[in-house]
Amino acid sequence: MLRLEQLSKTYSVGAFGGGRLQAVRDVSFDIRPGEVVSLIGESGSGKTTIGRMILRLVAPTAGHIWFDDADVSTLHRHALKEYYRRVQGVFQDPFSSYNPIFKIDRTFAMIRSGFFPGVDGRTWRAKLEAALESVSLDPGGVLGKFPHQLSGGQLQRLLVARALLLDIRYLVADEIISMLDASTRIDVLNLLGELKARGLGIVFITHDLSLGNYISDTTVILRHGCVVEMGATEKVFGDPRHPYTKSLLASVAQLHAKWGPDEEEPALDGRPAPGEPAPELVAVDDDHLAAAS
Repeated sequence: MLRLEQLSKTYSVGAFGGGRLQAVRDVSFDIRPGEVVSLIGESGSGKTTIGRMILRLVAPTAGHIWFDDADVSTLHRHALKEYYRRVQGVFQDPFSSYNPIFKIDRTFAMIRSGFFPGVDGRTWRAKLEAALESVSLDPGGVLGKFPHQLSGGQLQRLLVARALLLDIRYLVADEIISMLDASTRIDVLNLLGELKARGLGIVFITHDLSLGNYISDTTVILRHGCVVEMGATEKVFGDPRHPYTKSLLASVAQLHAKWGPDEEEPALDGRPAPGEPAPELVAVDDDHLAAAS
């Protein structure tokens, strides 16, 4: 299991780094095998920072990330490499994840040299083709291409295939469909659903509530780096308790409704002051926690 425990991240900001911005404040939740946990909130709520800390791209200021009882922050060299065999990420802009002068097969060759140096060519080819076919890609149609010759959806699928080559157990998916068109989005979402059915744990980072509702088992609502509500997705969406969650749900466009005057939204507090503790979550139902209004 992947577990976040009182995780916090503070950045130095301003002239000469004299200011402090607490991007994430005392965040705790679990991701289990075969579970999709959606992190939902507006820009600046701390979603991506949490994902980057899980992937060891950013070091936490405080708190812990536990992977099978090992503190991720203490992993180095071989242990860290083994962690990356089990936990990988896919990010928002697929085009920036590839070297434009390398064909796709060169990209996968780097995975082979880094993680499978002892695998013979025939075995590697079979493993690579199986990974590509598992994400509905034709190996012959993508391996000899440059990134610019492929669509955004194909590039995202290739990133997922790269992760599957490592036999991962957890995937951090950070806004992976926000740059894709509507028809491709549903394909990538359904692919994540298939991976979940195989037992993969997924951290799905999004600002789109409809996507989170579609894919996730558990929803974590973040505001100003703090968790204000979390629990089973059907309970958070069906019976929201925190004013911020209600405000987010009220802002979702409805297919059956035309644009009209905005309804009055609940007043919300501003960003917490540096050092101010995160709001305490209390149980409002089974598998449903919310901060006091």
